[in-house]
Amino acid sequence: MRGGTSRGPFFQASDLPADVPTRDRVLLSVMGSPDKRQIDGLGGAHPLTSKVGIVTKGSTPGVDLNFLFAQLQPDNDTVDTTPNCGNMLAAVVPFALETGLVKPKGDTTTLRVLTLNTDMQCDITVQTPNGRVEYEGTARIDGSPGTSAPITINFLDTAGSVAPGLLPTGKVRDLIDGIEVTCIDNGMPLVMFKATDVGRTGYESVEQLNADSELKTRIERLRIACGHAMKLGDVTGKNYPKMTLIAAPRTAGSICTRSFIPHVCHEAIGVLAAVTVDRLRARRFDHSGRGVGAGRQHQEIVGRTTNRRVQRRDRSRPGQSAKRDARRPAAHRAAIDARRGNGAWIGLGAAKRNTEPPEKTN
Repeated sequence: MRGGTSRGPFFQASDLPADVPTRDRVLLSVMGSPDKRQIDGLGGAHPLTSKVGIVTKGSTPGVDLNFLFAQLQPDNDTVDTTPNCGNMLAAVVPFALETGLVKPKGDTTTLRVLTLNTDMQCDITVQTPNGRVEYEGTARIDGSPGTSAPITINFLDTAGSVAPGLLPTGKVRDLIDGIEVTCIDNGMPLVMFKATDVGRTGYESVEQLNADSELKTRIERLRIACGHAMKLGDVTGKNYPKMTLIAAPRTAGSICTRSFIPHVCHEAIGVLAAVTVDRLRARRFDHSGRGVGAGRQHQEIVGRTTNRRVQRRDRSRPGQSAKRDARRPAAHRAAIDARRGNGAWIGLGAAKRNTEPPEKTN
């Protein structure tokens, strides 16, 4: 199924081996990894199309569905279930409805989903007229062709999903490896820095950035240094933190972004990256850490290929789960408690079932 700008097979957990090493071998075989073409599997030869969703009925009070996200790579044999994926979240409820895990609730169906990777909860709303998932519609997002029915995701608790807190270094701005950066974890560990600080404009095409070996080497060195600063350890073999170049908008929107995930440039922008950029604006900081005016309630985060609309709104929620708190150093817990109660929602183009026959190739 497609969720946002990502795609991959979805499974009910009961259909996969319970033993994690065996399960991971099955997933690698299904996707055709490791092989950069993934010619013998369902993978699309790109990190955005090398993802897997595993869904079960919720076991926590108030939670309808549990979701485990797995990031695979075309050219290696890793199966990473540490980070989130906001795009694949968009396909969770349609999958559960199609497979009978849950029942529709009317013309729209809203279900609470717990992402097991980071213990993050969100409410997902899909259109279900006449008791069936609606896939056709007029909503569009860059990075995916055509239009679909909208899916709304209301994130309830995103701060400190993997790192110890929203700002794991304790500061809005850091100087790391000679570059001013913002290190943040608002659902996904992310590092933001000015494109001009690495000698680029931020308006290069995806193809140009992916072919820029000098830039990618520089970003990877910075990423490894930031990983230590964010208390993530050695991130050399990890899929996080993601790296986002930012630049001033030229024509429309609030900011221009180019995101590496982490070694390939995203065609648009990841859901949690979009929410993260918006959260910094909502907290009235600019990239330098100076106070600025509050952002508009509705904002467009626009890159050359990015125009997702994001809205922030306050939520009143009595803290995150004990599981997430327990793994954090005590020094960070009070700071995280002070930041709680802030949610975000983002509208995505609907998830879609892949019902078309594969293209024929020679």
